[in-house]
Amino acid sequence: MTKADEAPLAILAAGGTGGHMFPAEALARELMARGWRIVLATDRRGEVYASNFPCETRLDLDAATFRGLNPVRLARALVSNASGVMRARRAISELRPRVVVGFGGYPSLPTLIAALSARVPSVIHEQNAVLGRTNRLLAPHVGHLASGFPVLERARPADRQRNEVVGNPVRAAVLEIADLDYPDASGPLRLLVTGGSQGARLLSLTVPKAVTLLPEALRARLRIAQQTRPEILDEVRALYDKARVEVELAPFFSDMGSRLAEAHLVIGRAGASTCAELAVAGRPAILVPLAIAADDHQRLNAEHLRQAGAAEVISESDLTPEHLAGRLEALLGDSEGLRARALSARGVAMKDATARLADLVEKAARP
Repeated sequence: MTKADEAPLAILAAGGTGGHMFPAEALARELMARGWRIVLATDRRGEVYASNFPCETRLDLDAATFRGLNPVRLARALVSNASGVMRARRAISELRPRVVVGFGGYPSLPTLIAALSARVPSVIHEQNAVLGRTNRLLAPHVGHLASGFPVLERARPADRQRNEVVGNPVRAAVLEIADLDYPDASGPLRLLVTGGSQGARLLSLTVPKAVTLLPEALRARLRIAQQTRPEILDEVRALYDKARVEVELAPFFSDMGSRLAEAHLVIGRAGASTCAELAVAGRPAILVPLAIAADDHQRLNAEHLRQAGAAEVISESDLTPEHLAGRLEALLGDSEGLRARALSARGVAMKDATARLADLVEKAARP
């Protein structure tokens, strides 16, 4: 038996979205640095984010949501999840993990059910300010419950009482800029627009229309970097050409750390990872919560930063070019106000979230 084989093993189970996978990846890197071996359990959707995930192997499990009342779909979901549980049980029997950690999303359900039935120590981490459906189901049964926000709506009183607030792990590139000063706002003003994986079209089109309405002197100072869906990139570029504003458009920015470091203001959705990264980076924001987000969790995520004085929140129903232009003009015209919001964002940051979560996982895994 090699030393690698003797190292403790953790199975991380995450749904197939960036919001679930990015925190799982951060934890995986931290645990590996502490001498752990890592196995990732997810479904086919997770493969998009799993190519660079630091793990020795991956469990591709069948899983499906029980959402909706269609009896055929419910039956298929039951069969799919039962298959996933059985495969997870076999893997747990073979791998003998010391702990299983779930990050929410229905693909994490089979692995956690298998861990509970095998009496393997378990932890779940809820990234949002609302306990998600899968985690609500699992919370009363797992050994430890952790969360990314100080509030945890939709949790049972007993689960809320034992919840440990550890924060949301953020990417290493964002941690690297955590102590950088807010950029000088006396010259060019850099606006960063992120869209999120869902509903990006609304932001992609509304922001350039709003910029067109800004005073010419302010437009001349703007330098915009915006994530835009590929199918509407030409349409968005045409809008910015009309506004005569310097812009960089791309479907995805891989260098988000440096983008945040340069930004004077960020416009984006209110996913848990976005909110955590804004806080750690110390950047003011205009947040537009995704209206169709489950349990309205993005609104509650955004409320955390709004109450801290770090962000303004605009609902989708209020997001008109005219309204957004008014808020942009007011915010960008007040450099001291932007700096104050940046400090407020840092005031609620939990830079050590990954280490705190890793500490909890190791605590759960102890005999």
